[in-house]
Amino acid sequence: MSTTTSHTSGPDGPADGPARPARLIQNEATTEIPVHLLFRDDPDPAPVPLRPAVVGRRQGTGEQPRLRRPAVAPKRPVPEVDPGLGERPARVLPGAAGVLAGACGAAGCAATSWWAGVLPPLAVEALRLPAYAGAGLGPAQWAAYAGAGALGLFGLGGLARGRTGRAWVLDLFGRYRGTVRRSGLLWVNPLLLRRRVDVRLRHWRSEPVPVADSSGVALRVVVLVVWRVRDTARATLGVEDHEAYLRECVEAALARVPVEMPGGPRGAGEAAAEALTRLVAADAAPVGLEVFSVQPVRVEYAPEVAAAIHRRRIAALDAQHRASVLTSVVDSVEDTVTRLTMRGLVELDDYERKALVKDLTVAFCAGRGETAP
Repeated sequence: MSTTTSHTSGPDGPADGPARPARLIQNEATTEIPVHLLFRDDPDPAPVPLRPAVVGRRQGTGEQPRLRRPAVAPKRPVPEVDPGLGERPARVLPGAAGVLAGACGAAGCAATSWWAGVLPPLAVEALRLPAYAGAGLGPAQWAAYAGAGALGLFGLGGLARGRTGRAWVLDLFGRYRGTVRRSGLLWVNPLLLRRRVDVRLRHWRSEPVPVADSSGVALRVVVLVVWRVRDTARATLGVEDHEAYLRECVEAALARVPVEMPGGPRGAGEAAAEALTRLVAADAAPVGLEVFSVQPVRVEYAPEVAAAIHRRRIAALDAQHRASVLTSVVDSVEDTVTRLTMRGLVELDDYERKALVKDLTVAFCAGRGETAP
C-alpha cells in the first residue's frame, strides 16, 4: 500500500504542472523506503556500527532473509609460564676430571702429613719417601691440609652417574643453571642442587573418572595417557608437580568431551580420543609436557544408573523375543487355517474360524512355553 504526500517545490521554484504525489521506492523484494530518508541534509553526528541481525521473510514480499553470522566463541586462555624459562644444556666435565681432582687432594694431604712429620712410618716406607723429622703442625701445614682437603672433597663430591632416559635439572640458589641429559660418569658442580627428571616415554592409567555421554547419561571412564617430558626446565620449575598437573588436565578435558559407550555411533570413540588428545596436549605443552594420546580404555555406566540401564536392556530383549515368538505363532496359525480350508477338510463360518484361530494360538503358545496374548 503506497503513502502519498504533497509535491514540494524544487530549488528553482514551484514545479510546472499539477501537483504529483511523491513516489516511494518500491520493490517486490524490499520494504517501502521514503525518499526523504535517503537524501537527508543533516549528517549523523557519529555513525554507530550495527551488528548483523536476522531479518525474517515477510509474507508476500519475496524478501530473502539475511542470516546472522555465527558469533565466534572467545578462545580459552592458554596457560603461560616464564617466557625466559627453557631447557638448555648445563656445563659439566667428564668424570675423569673429578677423579683426578680427588687424587690430587689425597696426595696433597699425604704430602702435608709427611711435611708435618705426622705420617706413619709404614706409610713412609710404602710410599718410599725420604726420612724427615718434620716441622710440626703449624699454620702453613693447616692451610695446606685445608686446601688439599677442599680439592679432594670438591672433586669427589661432584662425581655423578648419568643414566639413559634420566636427566638432572641444576639449580643454584633458586636460579636455573641448565639440564644434564648425558650418560656415564660425569662431574657436576657439587654446589648445584640436582633434581632428577624422568624423560622416558611414559604412560599413565587413570582411575575411573565420572563423565557423561552426549545424552547426559552418567558414565565412568578409564583413560590411558601416553606422554613424556619434553622441556625439563619448564616441567620442573614452571609448575609445582607436572604429573599432578597432567592428571588435572585429563580430568578437565573429560568434563568437556562426551564419551560414548562401546557399540554406540560409529567413529564416536575415535573422535572422543582425538578431541581429548588435542585438549590435553594444548594444556600440557606450555609446561614442557608432550602428550601423544589420551585413549579411553574402559567405559561403563555409573553405579547410580547401571541398574536402571540393565533393567531397560532386559525389558527390550524380552519384548523383542515376545514379538518374534508372536509373529511365528501367527504365521503358523494362518498357514494351518489356510491349508484346512483350501483342501476342503473343514467348512468354517466366522464364529468357528475365530474359535479355531484362538485354540490354535493357545496351543502353539503353550508348546513354545509362552503365554497367549
